[in-house]
Formats: sequence, structure tokens, C-alpha cells
Amino acid sequence: MGRLFGTDGVRGVANQKLTPELVYKLGKAGTYRLTKDIKRPTILIGKDTRISGDMLEAALIAGINSIGADVLKVGVVPTPVVSYLTKKSDVDGGIMISASHNPVADNGIKFFKNDGFKLSDQIEDEIEEIIFNKLDRLPQPTGLEVGRVKELLDPLVSYLEYAKEIINIDFSGMKVVVDTANGAASELAPKVLEELGADVVALNHEPDGTNINVNSGSTHPERLQKIVIEQQADLGIAHDGDADRTIATDENGNIIDGDLIMAICGRHLIEKGELPKETIVATKYSNLGLHESLTELGGKVVTTRNGDRYVLAEMLDQGYKLGGEKSGHIIFLDYNTTGDGIMTALQLIKVMVETEKSLSELAKVMRPFPQLLVNVKVKKKGEWETNQEIQTVIKEVEAQLGNDGRVFVRASGTEPVIRVMVEGKEKAQLEELANEIADVIREELN
Repeated sequence: MGRLFGTDGVRGVANQKLTPELVYKLGKAGTYRLTKDIKRPTILIGKDTRISGDMLEAALIAGINSIGADVLKVGVVPTPVVSYLTKKSDVDGGIMISASHNPVADNGIKFFKNDGFKLSDQIEDEIEEIIFNKLDRLPQPTGLEVGRVKELLDPLVSYLEYAKEIINIDFSGMKVVVDTANGAASELAPKVLEELGADVVALNHEPDGTNINVNSGSTHPERLQKIVIEQQADLGIAHDGDADRTIATDENGNIIDGDLIMAICGRHLIEKGELPKETIVATKYSNLGLHESLTELGGKVVTTRNGDRYVLAEMLDQGYKLGGEKSGHIIFLDYNTTGDGIMTALQLIKVMVETEKSLSELAKVMRPFPQLLVNVKVKKKGEWETNQEIQTVIKEVEAQLGNDGRVFVRASGTEPVIRVMVEGKEKAQLEELANEIADVIREELN
């Protein structure tokens, strides 16, 4: 069996790759690793609206209880609520059952330490080592030592009040269309906006266990764009299935992605003197327009490898407070320990209220650089990084672009394809440069 943990927990098709048997082992091994020095620990569990959530929750509880730990069930809540409650409550760890923006057949297990942060690579490796080699050596308590299950009533209330306190501004006069992807934020996202005074139009907020992320939410905002225009709303907000990310649309239906949201919020914080080191953390896939936008105000963007865990690690290491991904997975570290789509949406609207500007006007602070992606079918995709001819042409193109562009080349994880992405200020130049690299790859690897 290969590595279980990916970039965001353990994920797979429920009852196929992510079986109840595996989830039982994850619950047992994960709880042991996180709480082995704690007597009678408690693990908090939340889930999104997928039909497989109940099945996997039962398996997870069995694993946790079998190691002598109690469970605090919070039911259907967004991932950021699990991280918030784990940090705030008297528990020793948290687990979210969700596959985020993936289709309904998928599901996943995300662990949180008692401080609300996700696990490090090292802790994940240790959990895997237990599952593969030490599971039969773990304690097997009996009688009164077996774990029990408790339920937290009204789990959304605490986060709702916290979010209102953080924003502390009246949204009256704002009309917001919010698409919750029939997911975990279906109740919370419209409610917090309404209680802050906004006029709310809710979309895709009636989950039935099977419709999560179906033609909705942050990966399918087409209906949201249309409704925003029809309703003459000030903006639209789209979450994914577990609401750890958000994208927006302006009043004209134009997409405001994670890069634009970070540019708008980051610049606003710089102008208020509230952005530590005047720096945002983003991944290498964020648009160069974000870098240019921050530089205009004397700020900067620090980049990491792809994945919010690496963004967060850099933020914690250097004391930065705002970071995220183009996909809308954004971390406001002063307010939560993980990507929080609801908090991101509230912060964006707060900028609109404080500046008295429309979202389309605010979006002008960043000019996205054009990007061109070329997929090259090859026979030997594993050799591109060591091929001298390929590396030479990449360096030549990078030299031509200088500081006004960049090149990303990577092998597909699932197809015999090398992906070439070229980004720059002049769209007409990109096709020529991308094909220059693609031609060499095609010749060398076929």
C-alpha cells in the first residue's frame, strides 16, 4: 500500500479506497499518536453533507473509542468550524470527514491537533507507520475504559458569534448571493451574512446527501454569476463542499479568484498598517499580477510549493498573517488556523464597506497576467527534468521573459503528458514561447 496521506488528509472513493476498515484504523492510530500521553482524551468529529459521511463517521468513532478515547460529535459543520472548535473546546484533537470540492462519491479524513492546526508531514508519517506495522500492538481497553460518544448541541452558534465579533461592522445595504454547494456551510454561510445585516439570496443550500458540489459552488460558479446579475446584487460568494475556500463574483458577474481576493484584502491591510512585514504568502501557481499589485504599495509576495499546508508553514515560520491559493483557499491567521471560506468572504465584504467601493472597482488593483498552457503527449515523461535540451530551452525562454513572466513545466500525475505553462504580460508572445518548449519536449521524449 502506498502513502495514505495526500496534500489534505486521506482522500478517496468512499467504500472503495476509503473503506470503513481503513477509516477505523485511521481513527485508532491517529488518536493514539495525538493523545498517547493523555488519560481519557476526547476527539471532536465533524462532517460535510455527503451520503457516505454517516458510514465513515461510525467507523471513525469505533476506532477512536477502541483506543479508550471519547468522541464529541458536532455533526454537519464546515472544516473551519472544526478547526475553530478544536482549538476553543476542551478536546485533544479534531477530525473532519470531507473531500472538500470533490464529487459526492469521494470522501476524506482531515486531522487537527488540539491547537486547531493540521498535522505536519512527520506526524502523518508516524500515523501511517502505526497503521502499517504497529496497529496490533496498540492498547485494547475494556469495560469502563472503552471510549464513549457525546454530542455538541448547536455547534454553529459559537463560530457564528465569533465571526460577527471579528467583523464588527454593519453589512446593511449590501445584497449578497451566496452559493454553498449544497455542502457543510448551507446553514451557516447565509445566516452569518444575514445577522451582519446583508440582504442574502441563498443558492444550492438544500443538501440531500447526493448533491454536494454538483454544478455548484466554487468549482462551478456559472449559475452564481447569472443570478448576481439578475438580482442586481453587490457580489456573489461561492464556497466548496466543506467551505474551506471561497471565490467571488463582482456585481457584473466577473470571477474574483483567490489571487484577486488576496490582492484586495492584502492592499487594504497594508494601507491600514495591519499586514505584518507587508507580505502575503502564496503558492508558485499564483498569478504574477498578485506580485505586481503588492509591489505597487511596497509589499511583497513570498511563494511556496503548491498546497495550503506549505503556505501555512511559511506563515507560521515567518510571522505572516495572510496567505492562500488561487483556488480561494485563504488563511487569515489572526482569525483561524486553516483556510476559512466564510471568514474570507466576510473580510472581502468588509473591505467593500470600509472603502465604499464596488467589487469591480476594487478588482482593478490587480491586472492578471495572461497564461497559456500546452499539454505535450510523451512516451518517457519521467525524463524531462534530467534532459539537458529541455532544461536549456526552458532557461532560454525564462531569460526572454525576464521579470515580466515565468515558466512552469511539470509532468502529469495521471497521464503520459508534460504540461507547459507560460505566463507573461504580452499574450501574443506566450504561444510562441510555449510551443518553443513543447517542440523540444516532443522531440526529446518521443
